[in-house]
Amino acid sequence: MRRERLPRSLAITGLGTFVGFQLADRLAETPDGPRIVGLDLRLPRRLEGRIRFHRVDLTSPTADSAVAEILEKEGCDRVLHSAFFTDPYPDLEYAHELEVIGSLHVMNACAAAGVGKLVVMSTAQVYGAWPQNPGFLTEEHPLRPNPEAHALQDRAEAEGLLQLFAERHPDVAVTVLRPCWVVGPTIETGLTRYFDPGTVTILLGYDPLLQFLHEEDLLSAVWKALVLDVRGAVNLAPSGVVPLSTLICVAGKRPRSVPHPLLYRFGSLAWLSSTGDPPSAFYDFLRFSWTVDTRRARDSLGFEPVYTTKEAWMSFTVSRRLRRYR
Repeated sequence: MRRERLPRSLAITGLGTFVGFQLADRLAETPDGPRIVGLDLRLPRRLEGRIRFHRVDLTSPTADSAVAEILEKEGCDRVLHSAFFTDPYPDLEYAHELEVIGSLHVMNACAAAGVGKLVVMSTAQVYGAWPQNPGFLTEEHPLRPNPEAHALQDRAEAEGLLQLFAERHPDVAVTVLRPCWVVGPTIETGLTRYFDPGTVTILLGYDPLLQFLHEEDLLSAVWKALVLDVRGAVNLAPSGVVPLSTLICVAGKRPRSVPHPLLYRFGSLAWLSSTGDPPSAFYDFLRFSWTVDTRRARDSLGFEPVYTTKEAWMSFTVSRRLRRYR
């Protein structure tokens, strides 16, 4: 039987992210919920006066001591670290400082302040999209992000540091969540914007099986990770895989098939300027399989997503259609 331990005081980094903001927003309204301590450069307006906020720059050389002091002062027994860019950031040096060095600062602060639980948001994309991938990737498979995808390289590096930290600090229960692509009525990412238009560019000759996790299921999994003593990496995905072509058809959209050498070559400058990566960093995930196994999520977290892949996708596409009539 899984025993839940509710946090007394929960610190959240990355209030500007979907997970960070939504969890803080909802827990702030929960009767007898934990004290919410937000750590970020800015406080979202909707959270003003509802949580305890501390302005922290995780790229600062002294961020670890500053965060440790806050965690100790606020009596935080759990930390959710979600301060990662939602989409690849074109300033590669700053992105690395925030996502890798910033994560290291959070780890050191947790150890110094005696925090018992650290949950870190990662992504299933750290496995990489490769033609040699098995049908379903488990948490034991190596992380092989596309060498041209700097955001995924940074996330994999951060995960490596987390693994070392967990080994050296067994008193801190570290959980790393690796969700597949997330969609829903409210979440806004480069991925959702990519699938918004009526015509969607796909790669000629490729039709990979995909998984889409509903935003509500993601938040449910994050909360379970915070209250249960689960350690290590956990894949998050719904039941069911659906071919890309079927998803486009179900959404009532039109596919535009382009040979990948042409797409990778002529789209390079635009992608580099907006994301810092060449097109392959994204399109490889619409070319090769990278579906994940979720047995550990079910067994350790008791995570049973409400939405299947197809239902999550429909929730996303229907909500976008309804926006046109508002």
